[in-house]
Amino acid sequence: MTWVLVLLIAAVAFGIMAFVLKLPRAGWELTGAALLVGIAGYALQGSPAMPGAPKAPIENKRAADEALLKQRQQMGNGFAQGQSWLILADGLARQGQFGAAAEILRKGTQQFPKDADLWVSLGNALVGHSDGVISPAAQFAFQKAANLDPAHPGPPFFMGLALAQSGRLPEARAMWAELLARSPADAPYRADLAARIQRIDSMMAMTSGAATAGAPVEAGPPPAADSPAADSSVPAAE
Repeated sequence: MTWVLVLLIAAVAFGIMAFVLKLPRAGWELTGAALLVGIAGYALQGSPAMPGAPKAPIENKRAADEALLKQRQQMGNGFAQGQSWLILADGLARQGQFGAAAEILRKGTQQFPKDADLWVSLGNALVGHSDGVISPAAQFAFQKAANLDPAHPGPPFFMGLALAQSGRLPEARAMWAELLARSPADAPYRADLAARIQRIDSMMAMTSGAATAGAPVEAGPPPAADSPAADSSVPAAE
């Protein structure tokens, strides 16, 4: 009975990806193979009779932000050739397995090197693998995506996000401001982008104000030799 349920779940999952999420036919074989590998792994290591013992993800306790995953999907091409690779990588990222997601996406970029969405997702996975800090490899992935599709909003948006998370606020703001300036008025991400720019402005203003408040006060010039303050023998006025 357990195996019937497992196979039914796999069939339903494949049907949802293929017909509801509109998975390209080119990815059907890969997705089916991934499901079969999962079933084979369960057959070898699964123990349904044992009590559950849930654990946090081994690599990273911070799972991917679901809202950001949806935003990347909205910015990208839902019918791109590498869509099946993106689905597998997003599933791993949701569990905090950014290293495994990055490895999947590397293979995807080898198969479809001109798919900008794969490169954007690879950059995000590498940033997640570095606990939110942008690395040279992630920066290369974002730049590769921008070179492949200069009009794609994903590379500057997510690279700016990684720069902001890394504390490089002026660079992030400049990148986002340029993206906002060239984005269509009806772009679904404009409001969020403008709000992020305002938050960066507020943070930079607070940082600048704190630096100004903490600046040392310069001492004034010493009193002149013939001034009352300089001559202790001059009596105070009554």
